[in-house]
Amino acid sequence: MPLDRRTFLGTSVATGAGVALTGAAAAPAVAASGPSGAPLAAGHGHGHGHGHGGKRYAFTVMGTTDLHGNVFNWDYATDAEFDDAAHNDVGLAKISTLVNEVRAEKGRRNTLLIDAGDTIQGTQLAYYYAKVDPITGAGGPVHPMARAMNAIGYDAAALGNHEFNYGIPVLRKFEENCDFPLLGANAVDATSLRPAFPPYVIKRMRTPHGRDVRVGILGLTNPGIAIWDKANVQGKMAFPGLEEQAAKWVPRLRALGADVVIVAAHSGSSGTSSYGDQLPYVENAAALVAQQVPGIDAILVGHAHTEIAEYRVKNERTGREVVLSEPLKWGQRLTLFDFELVWQRGRWSVDSVSARVLNSNTAEEDGHISGLLRDAHAKVVRYVNQVIGRSTARLSAAEAPYKDTPVLDFIAFVQAEVVRKALAGGAYADLPLVSQASCFSRAAEVPAGEVTIRSMAALYPFDNTLEARVLTGAQLKEYLEFSARYYVQTPSGGEVDPAKLTNADGIPDYNYDAVSGVSYEIDIAQPAGRRIGKLQLDGKPVDPAARFVLAVNNYRASGGGNFPHVAKAEQVWVTSDEIRNLIIEWVKQSGSIDAARFASVDWKLTRDGVPVF
Repeated sequence: MPLDRRTFLGTSVATGAGVALTGAAAAPAVAASGPSGAPLAAGHGHGHGHGHGGKRYAFTVMGTTDLHGNVFNWDYATDAEFDDAAHNDVGLAKISTLVNEVRAEKGRRNTLLIDAGDTIQGTQLAYYYAKVDPITGAGGPVHPMARAMNAIGYDAAALGNHEFNYGIPVLRKFEENCDFPLLGANAVDATSLRPAFPPYVIKRMRTPHGRDVRVGILGLTNPGIAIWDKANVQGKMAFPGLEEQAAKWVPRLRALGADVVIVAAHSGSSGTSSYGDQLPYVENAAALVAQQVPGIDAILVGHAHTEIAEYRVKNERTGREVVLSEPLKWGQRLTLFDFELVWQRGRWSVDSVSARVLNSNTAEEDGHISGLLRDAHAKVVRYVNQVIGRSTARLSAAEAPYKDTPVLDFIAFVQAEVVRKALAGGAYADLPLVSQASCFSRAAEVPAGEVTIRSMAALYPFDNTLEARVLTGAQLKEYLEFSARYYVQTPSGGEVDPAKLTNADGIPDYNYDAVSGVSYEIDIAQPAGRRIGKLQLDGKPVDPAARFVLAVNNYRASGGGNFPHVAKAEQVWVTSDEIRNLIIEWVKQSGSIDAARFASVDWKLTRDGVPVF
């Protein structure tokens, strides 16, 4: 589909207005008052001593990120109010109340509200309006996230990688639904390399002192989209690195007269990547952007799902500090960047920036927002509570990260069944079939008795699709070795505490794959890379040269988690159907989930050959 670029929403400023804004004027933030609002120590702020008693202006930029389809404080998987161990709350309806409070305190004209991406995927509410009653349909509904964000009054949002999960037509329709620009300076047309979305927007803040403050907001998204959503973007869009694109656009914003430059970056601050050397760009590059690109005052960080109230990074070119903040995902936190500006030498310059976060569990839901979307919410609740079959027993994922459990066997079994049928009668039908599954949530379970769409959505919360790839026996062993890095090396003797056994080096549960269809042992007493033993097919050692078909989700197949071999392996079959839907269809057709059909212990943890459990 053609990438109709909407008119860039940057305010054009008379040519020449930016002349005085080059050089020293492109100064980012410096040390300032802390989150408590304590006064600045003398000489800390940029420009102290110049017009100290003169014109000053303060404004606040509020920020959210990784909303992932959360409007209500509701968990569609449990069909109950959201709650976690820390008693966090979620959703835009609560964020709206916090936003209203900040606007009441600061004056609405002295505030902006932005987002750092991952908006339209993540809950059954978001899924419903992408797939069940899609916004792209003739006379289709307005996306609930757009309705809520429009009503709250967002000024801009960066594109997240999950914006591309449902394809470019759904994203373009969502963009149409929004009353604010979706920014992505490094989301470019694959052919022309021109921006496919507005790179920036410039907002004017009215001051009591005559001259407006111009605030440039630059949006940057994640290069990993090229890997994770290859099927949707290949040949259509490209995603160059954040640092190079910021270096291109920040000076332009300054030249257009921006007194303040804020970046909304869907990119964590750690400097790491989960895709190894598959791309030359860093996945979590926000701190690198702050460090390398002069002229940025603050960065709203997204993507990493961590909470960072305030993080200061010194720019290596100017020596000035850039303030970063990442509010917690799903609308659990709202970041506030408080800016103090001073008028000197005929222009506004940033005197100080500080950041802090507000917790949405201190707020009631805004009745205006929840009322606006009550019908949409009720529709989705009815949908997810449809009964599709029965389960003969309760299947729990609680121990799935360290034991071969029936609940992961079930996912692997359905995937293998689908692939087996698809390959029947073809060139690959006789190859042995193996299937991977990951524990996405230790809280997931298939209840005994009635099974609903909701319980399947909890079991498989991601919108991954299914593929079949061919690996050799040797490659399969390396794949399993890579997966087994997930365990902390634990010597023989003494008790094993399951709570301290997994997630070595911060590897998340979803990047540990269990594989069904072969049997093997994982010796956790051994160092990573030397753990897989007794790898067998039908009781015989696996031949390194033998070929296997691997049923695998598209995230893993496209390089997510950086597992070896699979991304370059021959693809012999693919579907655009989500794995979750394949599971739902399987349950509908068979009517019953009976562990006797699929449960088997194919792998176990050992220490020097002795089983751990």
